[in-house]
Amino acid sequence: MRYVSTRGGMAPQAFTDILLEGLAPDGGLAVPETIPQIDAATLESWRTLSYAELAFEILQCFITDIPADDLRRLTQAAYRPEVFGSEAIVPLKPLSGGLTLLGLSEGPTLAFKDMAMQLLGHLFEYVLEQRDSTLNILGATSGDTGSAAEYAMLGKQRVSVFMLSPQGRMSAFQRAQMYSLDEPNIHNIAVSGVFDDCQDIVKAVSGDLAFKQANRIGAVNSINWARIAAQVVYYFHGWLRVTTGPGEEVSFTVPSGNFGNILAGHIARSMGLPVRKLVLATNENNVLEEFFRTGVYRPRSAAETHATSSPSMDISRASNFERFVFDLLGRDGARVAALWKSLGQDGYFDLSDHREAFSSQYGFVGGTSSHADRLATIRAVFEQHGVYIDPHTADGVKVARDHVEPGIPMLVLETALPIKFADTIEEAVGRRVPCPPSFEHLEALPQHVASLPCDVQAVKDFIVAKAQ
Repeated sequence: MRYVSTRGGMAPQAFTDILLEGLAPDGGLAVPETIPQIDAATLESWRTLSYAELAFEILQCFITDIPADDLRRLTQAAYRPEVFGSEAIVPLKPLSGGLTLLGLSEGPTLAFKDMAMQLLGHLFEYVLEQRDSTLNILGATSGDTGSAAEYAMLGKQRVSVFMLSPQGRMSAFQRAQMYSLDEPNIHNIAVSGVFDDCQDIVKAVSGDLAFKQANRIGAVNSINWARIAAQVVYYFHGWLRVTTGPGEEVSFTVPSGNFGNILAGHIARSMGLPVRKLVLATNENNVLEEFFRTGVYRPRSAAETHATSSPSMDISRASNFERFVFDLLGRDGARVAALWKSLGQDGYFDLSDHREAFSSQYGFVGGTSSHADRLATIRAVFEQHGVYIDPHTADGVKVARDHVEPGIPMLVLETALPIKFADTIEEAVGRRVPCPPSFEHLEALPQHVASLPCDVQAVKDFIVAKAQ
């Protein structure tokens, strides 16, 4: 398997090369030359596999330049019960009304980002050792990617992490998880702006090819294809756990900000997984929902991006959306490059002539949720089941209820455990959510973070001063 750019300007590369690169040299994103296909018989043969074994089977379709025995060892190291709390790794949690939560938040930072990031840490370490090299990871976070990346890279001798976060835009728990780390290879940077500003800086630095090469800059955000590949696994896992035979359809609802989580569902469906609907759930920042409703993609400015009670989805420019558009346009890199050029000039693009394909060909539908909606949903789930859910998962549950079909299981992807957003949970149910003992004093710990202006050069200077 080799990888090309969504904008057509990169010679095909091996997985281990694009793993360390982040953005493609032409500014696009790496995608597989072809999407591997899984037939029904193979899918059925996977029913008894552990999560780590399933991860190996799926990932070896995308990673052909790491020997199979080594890849199997890496997946076993990443998906261990002692890391994720149980043999299940991803437990299923039934709710009423035909809904089931896919429990993706059992990892060390209590968010779904751990599912990919734990593997990524092992992959980076393996490849860098093979090449006797080091890497400076530059990333942006709206809340959970940062802590998941930092916890996955703790103790990795060949990797340093530079993580940008929007000043004052994360929950107190999210900030404490990141900023309380005092490790020589972890560097937190609070930027005066919103997540989209942080993401733009990452893209600008990565787009400076001379700087990127001189300072060995890599990416850990979902612009890194390895993140998407790892997330594909839990769609297969969920399908295998709620079905009993070949061809049975399942729908998934995904709280969506940067489009990476639901893009993995799109890839799984493209591989042959019997997915009926991919339900995209947004908060008040509904740029993606608007696209799937109208066919017009119109990102908003930082000033127009709402600060909401599901802050990890306070995103108006979704990086991974480009990978879907690449498929939508017949994998035509030149058309994608032209479209993103026009987006930069005009502030929007119009693909309304493709609207019929969104649902009929790709299974996408969308919906939105407000602050009042998520409070009501958190309250209802707690009253009916005695279960706390976080605000982002609540957005998913709210939107999912509008798309349940008789006889079709609806899996809602849980995005985080509720303790990460305790104030909103208390507002909804009138009580504090219990805190896991290992995190009881987290917010009281000293915090280590550099504050920088929203400026590309300032971030470059910081990296040069602190890099390995």
